[in-house]
Amino acid sequence: MINKKDGSDIRTGQIDVTLSKSEFMAKFFTQFYDPAFKKVRAEIDKVMEVAWDGYINYRREPILKKAGSKFHKPNFMLSSEWLSNSKKIDACEKFQKSNQSKSKILIICASSRNDQTCPGEMSKTFRLAKSAEKQILLAKNFEVDFLDLSRLSAEYGKKIHPCKSCVSTAMPLCHWPCSCYPNHAVGQTGDWMAEIYEKWVSAHGVMIVTPVNWYQAPSGLKLMMDRLVCADGGNNDPTLTNGKDPQKAKALELKGWTYKKHLAGRAFSVIVHGDAAGVGNLKRILVDWLTDLGLVQAGKASVIERYIGYFKTYALSHQDLDENTNLFKDVNNAAESLVITIRSIRSKKWIVPDKNLKLSSAQK
Repeated sequence: MINKKDGSDIRTGQIDVTLSKSEFMAKFFTQFYDPAFKKVRAEIDKVMEVAWDGYINYRREPILKKAGSKFHKPNFMLSSEWLSNSKKIDACEKFQKSNQSKSKILIICASSRNDQTCPGEMSKTFRLAKSAEKQILLAKNFEVDFLDLSRLSAEYGKKIHPCKSCVSTAMPLCHWPCSCYPNHAVGQTGDWMAEIYEKWVSAHGVMIVTPVNWYQAPSGLKLMMDRLVCADGGNNDPTLTNGKDPQKAKALELKGWTYKKHLAGRAFSVIVHGDAAGVGNLKRILVDWLTDLGLVQAGKASVIERYIGYFKTYALSHQDLDENTNLFKDVNNAAESLVITIRSIRSKKWIVPDKNLKLSSAQK
């Protein structure tokens, strides 16, 4: 029976995912399916050879730099891209905490529907989110950062890579911001989350406006949620774990880990809509998730679950929304509730209710 308490018990043995060169080539060339690429095939062949070399020699982070004086091991070599992302996060945090900055609300339009690709029509979510944005901008010294996740389905190169659940090996292995991507060796590049982390950190409040997809969150929203796990206890010093060393991370967690909540204290609002079922389920999931991250729910009016055109034909759903003027009023009230809560949090009178409590591990 295995019973190691020093973090050295690393379980491995999944299926080998290494590709042969012929398998790699087959996958590589799928991105050049268009016959128009035939005229530059010789150049593509050269690029393929470079990509194969990076893959077989696993150049995951091809450009490294010394971590620097702010890290536990200043001379440890870290990804230059991660170091740049970390520096941006620090700047966003400084902005967010500055008394001189305007209050910023991040509105997340979570639908994958976009009128510039199929289905050729905007989402009702987008319309509701834009109504909230208009309401917020009426408030003095407030600004909005609008994150439209439908860009994942419509914009060239936009992607959010899946979470690898490093936290399930050991919390310190989950870096803040995420260091799993980019992975140049296997072509996992162009990760939008690097920019999205900045948006969350800069915000004083977050409003999520989302439809229900099969009783759950739309795929783009779920990808973002999973990748925000590093905001809840994530390690902002990868030199402590020698990069991605699981043994080092396990040993570090076993010594005790602080589980810093990097987004704590920001306010949130949630608006969920559907057409037949699932709005209550998704609302509870999102509220619980945001609360676990340490965010603060705005007033009761800030969390909404509604149906639009309940069990009616989809073809007329936008007209059903047109007629549902009360829903727009509710959305605007949610936005106003979020504004009021942020003003309260940023005032010197605000006291975090749990601040001085000694919480159990289950409550943290």
